[in-house]
Amino acid sequence: MTAAQVPDAVPRRRIIVASMVGTTIEFFDFYIYATAAVFVFPALFFPTGNKTTSLLASFAVFGVAFVARPVGSMLFGHFGDRIGRKATLVGSLVTMGVATFLIGLLPTYATVGLLAPVLLTLLRFAQGVGLGGEWSGAALLATETAEQGKRGAAAIWPQLGAPLGFFLANASYLALMLPMGFDKNTSPTDHPFYVWGWRVPFLASALIVIVGLYVRLRLTETPVFSAAVDAGEKLRAPVATVFRTSWRPLILGTLVVVAAYTLFYLVMVWSSAYGTGGLDEARAPNLDIGETRFIVLQLIAVSFFAAFIPVSALLADRLGRKPVLIPITVGIIAFGLVFGKILGPDVATEGSMLGFLVVGMILMGLIFGPMSAVLPELFPTNVRYTGSGIAYNVASILGAAIAPFIATALVARHGVAAVGLYLAGVGVITLIALVVAPETRDVELTDV
Repeated sequence: MTAAQVPDAVPRRRIIVASMVGTTIEFFDFYIYATAAVFVFPALFFPTGNKTTSLLASFAVFGVAFVARPVGSMLFGHFGDRIGRKATLVGSLVTMGVATFLIGLLPTYATVGLLAPVLLTLLRFAQGVGLGGEWSGAALLATETAEQGKRGAAAIWPQLGAPLGFFLANASYLALMLPMGFDKNTSPTDHPFYVWGWRVPFLASALIVIVGLYVRLRLTETPVFSAAVDAGEKLRAPVATVFRTSWRPLILGTLVVVAAYTLFYLVMVWSSAYGTGGLDEARAPNLDIGETRFIVLQLIAVSFFAAFIPVSALLADRLGRKPVLIPITVGIIAFGLVFGKILGPDVATEGSMLGFLVVGMILMGLIFGPMSAVLPELFPTNVRYTGSGIAYNVASILGAAIAPFIATALVARHGVAAVGLYLAGVGVITLIALVVAPETRDVELTDV
């Protein structure tokens, strides 16, 4: 991008706000479901009589959104590469917002029987479609307007939406649980949190979606996309083209991201059930942390996630993408190999759980920071929205959708160390992909 194409200071501030606020809202919507999937939905939507079975059913529906995300990336990617980034980002935000609001209105199993989990599954799918179009659009909004040599720094802002959204989601639940005196042993038919409290974050999301829409409707199109339009490079079928011409970046991009997804959803979702005694089997004697106490530990840990995103993103501008991401991935592999020593039934305590969460989130911040620069740099402008979105969201299936489900089964049968080996194995796959992938720090987006 030439100097003439770089937006001036006022639009750049607007771009920063739009890319970060939008992803914060969408991840808030996504994570309030993740919290409810552990603490609420097993009792209200999947009352099987067995904690582990109910939790597995809840995690299975949780994973539906990740299956939907590639659908969203192809749908919104098609329009993002055809009509532009701005309109598509508005569409993804509305889709996510409506689905989240409607979840807050759903009847439970006690009221309508099997229809309740069916409706929950459908709306969870819609959530996934919306988020599938969100991340890649926000990433392109940031990177396609970045100054020369500063794409990593520009890409910090959409990445910060993930920890900020998580923080707001869990803080909102904590603000409800504490005054209500929520306890997991309370009957779901009696406690006000089960009756109506869990719905509040879902319904309140409508207000912040309105704020996000206001910000995004004031955006202008990115100069890189506008240049592609002027050059006649728009495609009629970006999805078909990306699979035909960019299949190698699709595979590499997916595998580069998969360890980050697995790490996050093991550390912040599966560990919630393990740490709070939500499993019937393989319970650590020293771990039966109360739900509100565990959320406090998560909020501490996620602050490290946010703090370390800028560290790796800025280093990736100075040193290159691969020299930063390869050592971090080795660190994730090493972290997986010590799960048993940190969370094993004989050694686990609340302190070791906090250490586990903090180390996991430091590694997450480090590997996640440069990703919204790395993936767009792999694809040409006319398929960049579609390609980066598909890679990112297919990784969500392979890394996130199945991670809590697999980990719950593994810990029940083989113990915590097996969960760590699972993470280490996924880390090896990402490490190989990073070694094979090209270095893209100095690549011009208009030349890809």
